[in-house]
Amino acid sequence: MDALFLFPPEAVASVAAGSKADILALLADHLATTYGLNRDVVLEGLEEREKLGSTGFGRGVALPHARIEGLSRPVTALLRLDTPCDFDAADGMPVDLVFGLLSPVNAGATHLHALAAISRLVRDDDTHQRLAEAPDSEALYALITNAVDRDAA
Repeated sequence: MDALFLFPPEAVASVAAGSKADILALLADHLATTYGLNRDVVLEGLEEREKLGSTGFGRGVALPHARIEGLSRPVTALLRLDTPCDFDAADGMPVDLVFGLLSPVNAGATHLHALAAISRLVRDDDTHQRLAEAPDSEALYALITNAVDRDAA
């Protein structure tokens, strides 16, 4: 897996959400559970970043992210929404793929490199289409790890 961030199989889930607030809460729950973090700290970080501007960057994808205390390296998770949901994305389209990224407070360039790696992954038309069509969480995980490994080579 990419050395930029931790991404174990349990970091991928399919969920139902009805609003942007629901998505951020579900993402905070999932990141906290997967990585043993404080859910309230994670949610606060994600919400604070979202106040600066939407992290919905288009094509049905959002990338909420934050820097929080207590991490030694970036961690990520992926939620696929059962139904697309409004996220105030740049292109106005609802999102159905939500990548969450948390980095150490002092991550600096590492945080930016991890954001860029995820962005490249979902900007690739072929990968984006496969992610949208993946039948389950295991298939999503396999697609992402294969794409990241291919890009790292």
